[in-house]
Amino acid sequence: MELVKDVKELLVETAKSLKGNARRLFMARTVRALKEGGQRLAERELGWNRGTIRKGQHELEHGIICLDAYTSRGRKRSEEHLPNLLNDIIALVDGQSQADPQFRTNRLYTRLTATEVRRQLIAQKGYCDDELPTAETISVKLNELGYSPKKVAKTQPQKNFPKPMPSSTN
Repeated sequence: MELVKDVKELLVETAKSLKGNARRLFMARTVRALKEGGQRLAERELGWNRGTIRKGQHELEHGIICLDAYTSRGRKRSEEHLPNLLNDIIALVDGQSQADPQFRTNRLYTRLTATEVRRQLIAQKGYCDDELPTAETISVKLNELGYSPKKVAKTQPQKNFPKPMPSSTN
């Protein structure tokens, strides 16, 4: 069966406008309408993937929608590439950190910047420059671990002045 140019354009544009399950179902219904040799014809004439067509036919026949796992795609977190990274960061920063001097928050203040932590990971823990994440990523990890890269300040004790007495001459 030969497809007319206008029909090809209509089918291709319609398939492009649809996403996910709706697109696969459209492809499966189109192939079903083409009858014998429909999958190969659709692949050859329309440029559709036969795997996608088969998945759509399966969804059409069984009434089950296959979910697209878009969330499982993409770049993995640096902890998955370097499983000891967080423990090594904690080991480096704990010695250089201090609790909030006024005990108002649970944050830990550290003198080390993210760039310095990265430099020390390379020098002390044996990481390569290429395998470590950037200083920006290490800064995010420090914040997730509860560290604030701030100058550690001691609390200043308040001076106790005696209250002036009305009879005093001060």
